[in-house]
Amino acid sequence: MGRLEAIVSNSDNNIAISARDLGKCYLLWANPKDRLKHSLRANLARFCPIPEKCYHSEFWALRDVSFDVAKGETVGIIGRNGSGKSTLLQVICGTLAPTTGTFEARGRISALLELGSGFNPEFTGRENVYMNASILGLSNKEINEKYESIVDFADIGDFVEQPVKTYSSGMVVRLAFAVAISVEPDILIVDEALAVGDEMFQRKCYSRIRSIQENGGTILFVSHSAGTVVELCTRAILLEQGGKLLEGKPKFVVSKYHQLMNAPKDKRGLLIQTIRDQGDCPEEDEEPLDTVTVADSKPKPIGSKEPFFDPDLKPVSTVCYIERGARISEPRILTLEGKQVNNLIRRETYIYSYEVEFFETFANVRFGMLIKTLSGFELAGGVSSPYGESIPLVSRGSRISVEWQFECLLTTGMYFTNAGVLAIVNGEERYLHRRLDAAAFRVQHEENLTVTSLVDLRRDVKISVSELRLSRAECV
Repeated sequence: MGRLEAIVSNSDNNIAISARDLGKCYLLWANPKDRLKHSLRANLARFCPIPEKCYHSEFWALRDVSFDVAKGETVGIIGRNGSGKSTLLQVICGTLAPTTGTFEARGRISALLELGSGFNPEFTGRENVYMNASILGLSNKEINEKYESIVDFADIGDFVEQPVKTYSSGMVVRLAFAVAISVEPDILIVDEALAVGDEMFQRKCYSRIRSIQENGGTILFVSHSAGTVVELCTRAILLEQGGKLLEGKPKFVVSKYHQLMNAPKDKRGLLIQTIRDQGDCPEEDEEPLDTVTVADSKPKPIGSKEPFFDPDLKPVSTVCYIERGARISEPRILTLEGKQVNNLIRRETYIYSYEVEFFETFANVRFGMLIKTLSGFELAGGVSSPYGESIPLVSRGSRISVEWQFECLLTTGMYFTNAGVLAIVNGEERYLHRRLDAAAFRVQHEENLTVTSLVDLRRDVKISVSELRLSRAECV
């Protein structure tokens, strides 16, 4: 947990965080003797000339990272293990000094990093609350005012009066989170801290994050959960080997992150260079217009009573994993009669299908699908069979058609589908191929719609009204 408050002279008053060429270098020693020799040589060099000799190697955990975060933005930082995410946050929070570059912030920063690391195990929960809250910048009066809400949020009961050494690890991080989140920061830094506690406590954490967003707070968010980044963030940054590889819309950046995570080691370097050469992310697919033109050039309104196919409705954000002996092709949506469509009618049944070609023989093969919103939020999906009940063997040269029948219970809007094929390779289940945003479809507008969310639960509403009769005495 760390805190840094900085008021800086920045020409753009809308910028909350500005990082320029940030770098963090660590010196690596082969053995303790080399570290001692380096120290002795540095001291002796002040008194007499000594030949240059390097006893260490350099490891750059962070190198030349630059970005801006506007006030009110929520920016996600993603990347593989060792890519520099946590190092970057520690530099921003002031717990690590950068080797190169500059960092500027405007406002109070509250950081959710190593939750509970600053707690004294001999002190009670109450004593640790006061100590840590004061470190975060709250006065004793402010802590008194917030104490009850902190304890209520942590929900650890009477343990707050017991020494922290008697707490479970979950209780420690819950109390630490409650303290850190009580600061009401201008800038909140979160590093994988939302996975603490049970589901109900996590829901409280997310609600608190949402309230900070709604009140105009700025959030820098690190997570390995790609779905959470897409759901919470307005922008995302992909780090790789300590440098910034990509920046842009969360949906697109997350898709590249997935592609990188699943690339074979021998092709990863080429993929990194390809992503770097592509530069900025393309714009997201725009919302559809009120009318579209189908192949026969006859305009049909969005509120058409029948499904139809619009050849111009194609995703521009499709991302394909590197092939590992299989290839997915021809993703499309069909009616039960086999007619291809991409403008659907609510509550009707359709088939999502794709073809898979196999260039090698594989064992334990399964297939997957996913439906996502325009922003990339994952709505629904599944696999073709439970783990262990997959197709035992698929021979080289096979071509398999996969069909998923589903009822369209989505409300008006644009949606995207994923397609994937998995198999056991060297004792581990891996993607042989995967296509993100493989196909797009639109659910057409419906008049007098009573559904108020993305998914229609096909519910029936029953309203019963009873009259309450009061006596004259009760009325008085």
